[in-house]
Amino acid sequence: MNSQLIRQIIEGAFLAAAKPLDAPFLEALFEDCERPPRDQILAAIEEIEDDCRDRGYKLMRVASGWRFQVNQELAPWISRLWEEKPKRYSKAMLETLALVAYRQPVTRGDIELVRGVAVSTDIIRGLQERGWIAVIGHRDVPGRPALYSTTKLFLDYFNLTSLQDLPPLKEIKNLVDFEPDMIFASQDIGEFGSENASKKDG
Repeated sequence: MNSQLIRQIIEGAFLAAAKPLDAPFLEALFEDCERPPRDQILAAIEEIEDDCRDRGYKLMRVASGWRFQVNQELAPWISRLWEEKPKRYSKAMLETLALVAYRQPVTRGDIELVRGVAVSTDIIRGLQERGWIAVIGHRDVPGRPALYSTTKLFLDYFNLTSLQDLPPLKEIKNLVDFEPDMIFASQDIGEFGSENASKKDG
């Protein structure tokens, strides 16, 4: 199979997929007898990335793989595709999410100790329903409280490949203090695909 066709298959897969695709998934698109080596697939991905440099979208690497994504600076225009405005995040939810992200694994009690107030069950449930945090175990103390950590979906949503890509905690605190309702809201128009148009829940 020639390299041009391999690239077209990979590019088409990125366009059609409703989620990021990693290298093993891309390899599985090919039959055993035609499957290109991993380095050839990665080379095709690099070519696609290069071709997107002057376009309105780019091929973005996130925790789960690669995906096409609209350039962030185009948000004021692209967001008009959706009549429904993205749900705003409360300061309490953002603080809770930040504490889980930066101090994980944490219990609800740990979060309450830092914030100085009780953590609403709705906030924990909301973060779990979005798939941004999950229970990964229980602390071995009386009551065995749940331990929460962020998920790969959290990394994907906020365009991170790993937790090492998180901005400095001081920067997050300044953003929350300045304008809590606007933090992360523009991420909702980032992903370039049909799933983004149908899941405008915040």
